[in-house]
Amino acid sequence: MSKVASASVEDAKTYRQALGTFATGVCVVTADTPTGPVGITVNSFTSVSLVPRLVLWCLDQGSERALLFAAAERYVIQVLQAGQRDAAARFAKGNRALAESEVRRVAGAPRLANSLAWFACEAERQVHAGDHLIILGRVLAFDAAPGEGLTFHRGRFGVTETGA
Repeated sequence: MSKVASASVEDAKTYRQALGTFATGVCVVTADTPTGPVGITVNSFTSVSLVPRLVLWCLDQGSERALLFAAAERYVIQVLQAGQRDAAARFAKGNRALAESEVRRVAGAPRLANSLAWFACEAERQVHAGDHLIILGRVLAFDAAPGEGLTFHRGRFGVTETGA
């Protein structure tokens, strides 16, 4: 039975569950703020353009960190590897601050060590869309490592399988 768009709480829950059927990768975005480097877990990350190198990610405008990331001129998107579930959980809701000991610097922004891939970006443009902010970034530097990626599907973490 198909659902018609509505504003009820039950329909919002059902809509979120339907969106959750699409497996995504898990990323942590890090940026400098006036109080120090912070991170946030996101699963809305995608390539926009190869030339120029552009990527985007989305941020809930109701998040307590929305203003911090909206003001960031540079940030790093880290694609998490399978063994980084704790980092995903940590930056999803809990502790958002980064200790200086866990920060590496790249292109003027903080990044975490040991991610599967990272993309250091300069803020290009922001678009308000519903309850989210779409943040478009120009990739200044990037790197990737071998390994399996952390995924999110139907409210649970999983792992990508490598090989055929």
